[in-house]
Amino acid sequence: MARFLVCVFILLSITTSSRARIPGVYTGGAWENAHATFYGGADAAGTMGGACGYGNLYSQGYGVNTAALSTALFNNGLSCGACFEINCDASLDGKWCNPGRPSILVTATNFCPPNYALPNDNGGWCNPPRPHFDLAMPMFLKIAQYRAGIVAVNFRRVPCMKKGGIRFTMNGFRYFNLVLITNVAGAGDIMRVSIKGSNTQWIPMSRNWGQNWQSNAVLVGQTLSFRLTASDRRTTTSMNVAPASWQFGQTFVGRNFRV
Repeated sequence: MARFLVCVFILLSITTSSRARIPGVYTGGAWENAHATFYGGADAAGTMGGACGYGNLYSQGYGVNTAALSTALFNNGLSCGACFEINCDASLDGKWCNPGRPSILVTATNFCPPNYALPNDNGGWCNPPRPHFDLAMPMFLKIAQYRAGIVAVNFRRVPCMKKGGIRFTMNGFRYFNLVLITNVAGAGDIMRVSIKGSNTQWIPMSRNWGQNWQSNAVLVGQTLSFRLTASDRRTTTSMNVAPASWQFGQTFVGRNFRV
């Protein structure tokens, strides 16, 4: 009997620990080296859209605080939504860095594709294995002079500080749900998503592209809930965020990660 109780205790402990919330909040990463250029024009109009699927960066709340990441950083889209602190490296580009060594905070919203026709150190700035940020022009000008064109920078991952909750935008049609997930705090980049209708169990979604996640389940007419896991393995669950009367094209707000 005693041995049976011990086994039950161990089993319950394992089950509880697997469901336990990871304590604390996302704390970011160490400083690393890279280079930065700029694109999109003085008003950053050319940065709209992008490989993460966010569309209009102004209406989505990202504004001009954005960057396109090179292959080494983009991670096939898994880094979409991650946030970075960047400053100009005066020890390497003191001539072009703005005085006072200001830092900028940006969210990854796009992909800077490689240009294999040019060498890595002369135009092929986003070629692997180079870590590189193609910044919205207004952000580049906060850390360096326009004439520089390209500067050495220091960067690190930082927690994303977002106002309000995570936003879920419903796209698709009856047999194809495509959910755009934006305004994610904490680590910012989402690794797993599940959706639940009021008449279903939790259904894993697959990444379509960027931060667009898909499911072929028929969920029309059901209340919807979402469960997200970020790259730091922290999870947030938003229950019943979309009413049964939800329509494609609508956006709903759920629970964000703690920061």
